[in-house]
Amino acid sequence: MRLTLLSALFWFGIDQISKWAVLYGMNLRDAGEIAVFPPYLTFRMGWNTGVNFGLLSNDANATRWLLVALAFVISAWLLWWARNGMHRPISWLSAGAIVGGALSNATDRVIYGAVADFLNTSCCGFENPFAFNIADVGIFVGALGLLIFADTKKMTP
Repeated sequence: MRLTLLSALFWFGIDQISKWAVLYGMNLRDAGEIAVFPPYLTFRMGWNTGVNFGLLSNDANATRWLLVALAFVISAWLLWWARNGMHRPISWLSAGAIVGGALSNATDRVIYGAVADFLNTSCCGFENPFAFNIADVGIFVGALGLLIFADTKKMTP
């Protein structure tokens, strides 16, 4: 369980630090876009009031609080599962990555009213119109880790 909490703290911290750095240190809020390693990596400011790719962003305020609550429910469930049903360190790390990423994005929703996205990657003639953040990477990596490495032993009461 300690490994899950450390993983969550890592992903939460690295995401919030990166957002602070680009929003305030690099002033991406005003700049809108900064070419870092074109065309492969660009910092492109995006405020996501919905879920992936801006889905469900029509009623932004209702969606905001629904998604904050959902992040807490999913995080609580993952922490319960990590404590009661996971037996492998890779599973604990994966669960923590999801929890840290989800809670960091929820923090954005509370503070800013939307999730701050800024990473944009393109390659090989493909122009990606979407932006994401490090919390999204943690959620993706954690979900993939649980799909591949989750314990298959039956949980005992």
